[in-house]
This record gives sequence, C-alpha cells and structure tokens, in this order.
Amino acid sequence: MLQQTQVARVLERYGPWLQRWPTPAALAAEPAAEVLAAWVGLGYNRRALRLREACAVITRDGWPDDLTQLPGVGEYTAAAVGALAFGRRVVQVDVNVARVLQRLNYVPPADPDPRLGEALMELGALICRAREADCGGCPLTAECPSAHQVTITPRARAGEGRRERFEDSDRWVRGRVVAALAHGTPLPDNLEAGRFDRAVASLVADGLVTEGEDGALRLPDG
Repeated sequence: MLQQTQVARVLERYGPWLQRWPTPAALAAEPAAEVLAAWVGLGYNRRALRLREACAVITRDGWPDDLTQLPGVGEYTAAAVGALAFGRRVVQVDVNVARVLQRLNYVPPADPDPRLGEALMELGALICRAREADCGGCPLTAECPSAHQVTITPRARAGEGRRERFEDSDRWVRGRVVAALAHGTPLPDNLEAGRFDRAVASLVADGLVTEGEDGALRLPDG
C-alpha cells in the first residue's frame, strides 16, 4: 500500500484490510472485483491485483527466499519487506534514504542491522528533508559533511515548470472508472475527447476492467 501512496492515506485503510483478509490465503481466495473495490482510493489499482497474485503464490508455495519472484515486488519492496518483516540484513533505499546517504557520504555496511534502512528513511523524511533540512535537529550533524550546506532549490516562478494537474491526467480518469464500477456510480463524463476511451483501453489491457460484447464495463471476476 505504501508504494507511492502517502502514509496518512494508508493508515486508515491498513487495519480494516487486515481484519477482512488476515492471511495471504484469505486474500488469494477473494474475487478480484472485491479486492479492487476495497483498494479504491489508494492509487495504482494494478497493485491490488499484483498483491492478490502474490498471495496466491505464497499460499501455494510459501514465501520465496527471493522476494522479487512475487508478482509486483521489485528490488526496493523486496528489501523493505525482507528487513522489516523478516529481519534480513539489508537496507531498503528509497528517495529519502538515498538523500541521507548522499549527504553523509555514507555507504551502508555489507551486513547491516535490519533496522538501519527504517532509521535512515525516517531521518530523511522528517529531518534530512529535500527542502528545509533540519540540520540543527539532526543527530548526525557532527559527522555530516553537508551539514548546514544543503542547497535549497528555489520555487519555480509563477508559470514556469508548472506540473499537470492530477485531475487532467489519464490516471485520474482510470481511478474514477474503477471507483464507479466498484461503487455502482455513474462513469465519469464531460471529459475531453479521447480521455475516457484511452483510460478504458488501458484498464482493459491491464486486466483491471473487462468489456462485454454489449460494451458494458465490469471489474474482473477472476
């Protein structure tokens, strides 16, 4: 759930999710449509299907030594789950950890404490921030070559480098389509030409939506 989704959004969904599906076998046995419906609002709906598929593998074969063999699990997620859930001596390097390592000019040991990655992640997220780093409140200031020298990137002037609004993206439309099908509400309309069709085509290609011969859209049954 935490892959590219804010912690605050995950916290309110994590507990109810585990209450409903406390084991990999429970989630693997649930219809895909139910899993997608419960995932709505967490973003990147393909992750819900990959999680269900991973649970099916775990239920059938057990946890693999190489966690990247599970659907939807890359190097970072494998390291994070390995360290936090299994106590493996690895460091999960996300953008916050990479920033701290770069500023400290530090290379993690070959056999790190499993808690090191989590500690560095918290340090990067709360203190050694990309903008407005709190060097005065950092426990590593004395040994950090970048302390009090962090360059703060000026905010772009009005009209320069403006990002596309999320509501103007096809990903926004994809999310609205899945949410509408999950909750039985109207599909999004009044969109610019092509946005709805592009979103639906990509959802069908990703296996998140099925389209019947009558043109009706549905969440997958399998």
